[in-house]
Amino acid sequence: MVISEAKLSDLPECAALVRRSFGTVAEKFGFTRENAPRFTAFAVDETLLGKHYNDPKRALFKCVSDGKIVGYFSLEKLSDTEIEINHLCVDPDYRKAGIGAKLLDHALNYASENGLRLVKISIVEENQVLRKWYESFGFVHTGTVKYDFFPFTCGYLEKQI
Repeated sequence: MVISEAKLSDLPECAALVRRSFGTVAEKFGFTRENAPRFTAFAVDETLLGKHYNDPKRALFKCVSDGKIVGYFSLEKLSDTEIEINHLCVDPDYRKAGIGAKLLDHALNYASENGLRLVKISIVEENQVLRKWYESFGFVHTGTVKYDFFPFTCGYLEKQI
C-alpha cells in the first residue's frame, strides 16, 4: 500500500472512488440525489477534482493497493496555519484494514511538515461512528450547522498539531 499525490490521470478513478465510498453513507442515512444533490456521493466528479488539482491551495492524495486506488483525500490550505481535509475515503471493499488511519496520519504529517498547526474536517453529524473515529485521533468537536440544502447536520472537528 502506497500513499502519494494523485496525478491528473488518476482523477477519474479517484472521483469514482469518492462517489462509491460516500454512496455507502448516503445509503445508510437515506440521502438521495433528490434530497441531497450537493452531498459528496452525488456532487464529486472528475471536473470538480480537476479544479481542485489545479488549485495551488490544494493537494490531492491517493492510496494504491494491488494496482488499484483504494483510498483518497484532499487537503485545502485555509490560511498560513490551517488546513482542511476533504473527501477522505476508503473503498468499501478495503475498509477495516487500517487504510483510513494511514490516510489520516499522512494528512496530519503533511500538515505538520508544512508548518500548519490546525487541521479541520466536516462530517455528517449523525454519523456518530465516524465522529468517534476522528475523536480517537485527537480531533475535538467544535460545533454543528444545519444547512437548508442538506437533510442532515454538518459536524465540525479540528485538531491542533
